Amino acid sequence: MSDPLEARLAAAARALEAPDVDFPARARDAGLADVAYTVEPSPLGELLLAITPRGLLKVSYADIYPSDAALEDISRRVSPRVLEDASALDDVRRELDEYFAGRRRDFDLPLDRTLMRGFGRRVLDRTERIPYGHVATYGEVARDIGSPRASRATGNALGANPIPIVVPCHRVIRSGGVIGNYGGGPERKIQLLELERG
Repeated sequence: MSDPLEARLAAAARALEAPDVDFPARARDAGLADVAYTVEPSPLGELLLAITPRGLLKVSYADIYPSDAALEDISRRVSPRVLEDASALDDVRRELDEYFAGRRRDFDLPLDRTLMRGFGRRVLDRTERIPYGHVATYGEVARDIGSPRASRATGNALGANPIPIVVPCHRVIRSGGVIGNYGGGPERKIQLLELERG
């Protein structure tokens, strides 16, 4: 086999026959993937989780935002080099499990904010600082970022949060204690708030 392409194809064929080869790890080690993802069960339903070398990029509710659509969006906006690789998300999965079990109040995960921009990023940066078990109103968040008349735009930015739960947009409610909207649905927002009230 003097043809280099032929040799590479033969090596790939042999690798496919090896049952113990961890292809995602090999791709990761070779720098062939920019985004790793998995779909993980949770008490709130299946979550699509995606990570880049910079950090957690995406958490989405698979029944609200189907995984195929979420991955297509990531491929278009971040990189087409997307690979299913659950082990790359071990830390994310562990911290989410601890959170849902009531053993974690703060996430220690680096975040990739590529999908956050402009006003929305300012809203989410402020939202990230709302402590576990506390809430703020849309108006308070808007005021804190210097846009006191932008309560509705604040709600829209929270609805577009690419990293819910970890960036706790569920902790933002309407004035008067009304739950308000949530990208995962109001039932999930109530579940998260009740979990944090412990």
